[in-house]
Amino acid sequence: MMKQEFHRVSRHHNFSRPRLRATPASFAAALLAVLTSSIALISNPAFMSSAAAADFSLPALNSPPSAEHHAGKMVWADLVTPDLAAAEKFYGALFGWTFQSARAGNSEYAVAMLDGRPIAGVLQKAIPSGEHHQSAWLTFLAASDVDSVKKIALAHGAKVLGGDRNYPMRGQQCVLSDPEGAVFALLASSSGDPPDYLPVAGEWIWSSLHAKDAGAEAGFYQQLFNYDVFEAPSDDGLEHLILSSDNYARASANDLERDSKHRRSHWLNFVRVNSAAETAAKVSALGGRVLVEPRPDRHGGMLAVVADPAGAPFGLMEWSDSDSKEEPK
Repeated sequence: MMKQEFHRVSRHHNFSRPRLRATPASFAAALLAVLTSSIALISNPAFMSSAAAADFSLPALNSPPSAEHHAGKMVWADLVTPDLAAAEKFYGALFGWTFQSARAGNSEYAVAMLDGRPIAGVLQKAIPSGEHHQSAWLTFLAASDVDSVKKIALAHGAKVLGGDRNYPMRGQQCVLSDPEGAVFALLASSSGDPPDYLPVAGEWIWSSLHAKDAGAEAGFYQQLFNYDVFEAPSDDGLEHLILSSDNYARASANDLERDSKHRRSHWLNFVRVNSAAETAAKVSALGGRVLVEPRPDRHGGMLAVVADPAGAPFGLMEWSDSDSKEEPK
């Protein structure tokens, strides 16, 4: 979503604090207010361990397999929700996703598909009685070797939350929290990573990390994935950085508002849509909520942040076919 007027930042993990585009205060404050319970849910080690324990048969990311590997690319997302059927109904109506069921013991899981391609996973997990957590999306980043990247992550302040497993068709994965507590997962795909192309409507198009110290967090992920890091001008005094690999913009790292009461670091994933306003209205009609109303983004399209009926936040982003996600030169 941020891809112009960037300057290359030092590849050292302690790079100086650059300045980049701002996330408006109204956007950040509204988003933080609703993300706190979702972050608490996926940050719970006991929850993540049990949620990832089932031995599902998961589809390959690529069919047929490829030799492509793109370190640090967002390649998958899992939704943890208390009501699988309701989630399928909502996302099916919103994005045209279809679902293939997978069961293991008492666990229920479904793979979301778009035009026959796997897009995401949905895991049913009851929220413990008396707790007020919302459901949440878990972001998976590509790694060529989970064990080696995990070792680097732990050496730089990360924690393992669980889910260190191998799936025959999918590959190896592990769930961690970064030094500020933002939860993410590593995935070494046994069928290669999806190729770099402009996603169509209904596919994931962007991932955004919101942190107390975007510079330090960008440095952490740079150690893991050897990202190039770019900055852009900003008038709010906050840091916003682009993380790039293989000459392709992968994600952004953004400072939270300095005076935020709920300073919980988190990842937020965006789905490409043809109209953010129309899709946001459809979210409301389907029982979800609009957390941040559609607004213009730097590249000229519109974006919004919404939540499904169980409270899981995600973003909506318009993108012109003439725009590129290649890193700035």
